[in-house]
Amino acid sequence: MNIFDKTIVNITDRLIKGADSSISYEQGYRLARLCEKDSIDILFGAHKIRQKYKKNSFTCSIINAKSGACSENCAFCAQSSYHKTAISAYPLLEKDKLVDSAINMHKAGATRYSIVTSGFRLQTQEIERISQAATTIKEKTSLTLCASTGTLTESMAEKLKEGGISICHHNLETAESFFNRICTTHAYNDDIETIKLAKSAGLKVCSGGILGMGESWEQRAELAFTLKELDVDSIPINFLNPIPGTGLEAIPPLEPMEALKCIALFRFINPEKDITICGGREVTLGDYQSWIFMAGANGLMVGDYLTTPGRNIETDMDMIRKMGLKPGNN
Repeated sequence: MNIFDKTIVNITDRLIKGADSSISYEQGYRLARLCEKDSIDILFGAHKIRQKYKKNSFTCSIINAKSGACSENCAFCAQSSYHKTAISAYPLLEKDKLVDSAINMHKAGATRYSIVTSGFRLQTQEIERISQAATTIKEKTSLTLCASTGTLTESMAEKLKEGGISICHHNLETAESFFNRICTTHAYNDDIETIKLAKSAGLKVCSGGILGMGESWEQRAELAFTLKELDVDSIPINFLNPIPGTGLEAIPPLEPMEALKCIALFRFINPEKDITICGGREVTLGDYQSWIFMAGANGLMVGDYLTTPGRNIETDMDMIRKMGLKPGNN
């Protein structure tokens, strides 16, 4: 009896030897089907690939800078105006609050900081305030700055970059073939175009999605390959945390091993990219949170999320150190 699946071993060997830094669609979808089995082989392979390309880790943090009243009907989102949830809705925070939050997260150990806003697209004056806050944050910290501000125009992207934002965060959320099950108020291509626009403006791009919304393993692979084709720099993986009042409130969280295999699949398909584990990890992974690095991740979101609380930052920093990883910017 073979201890390890030969397909996984062969693909892993090719990737870590550097002879081939990518896998084909056929191989990716075959791996997705293998993920459905009760096997730890794919985690072992993903861990070896992560060790090859991403030896250290990084930590990112966010601030919910503008909350609620979103015009989009994303089925998972507590901030959608289509849902009745218990979140607080408020306009864009003042510059000083954005700066103070960044300084506090920097002191706590975060290496990246993202200003996140609700809504399809911000107003020009809101982009200006975020840009001004970014300039001050850059003066007072060594944080790498990210902005998640909905869809962008060319001038908006340029203004953010001028202020000191170096990364645009814009999730695709799921595979295109599953998107109309999640959102119908804008087109998938709107998100694709924002990613392309941000890249053309000289911004790095952080884009991923939410897993566990009812999509198939093949659709998870489809999302991973779409991100590969777009050549995004960082892939944030969230796991559905079903919020009462949203369209997906009745969907149970993924089992820990399935979630870990999802991470591994994304590492195989995007071996050289940063993969960050974000919202929903506490609910989904529980005591298995440290396994995310064994499954191929190299980044971790720390602190609170948009509408749900996160784990104690010191606990996460201690977990990273005990895994033998050094927090920092890759």
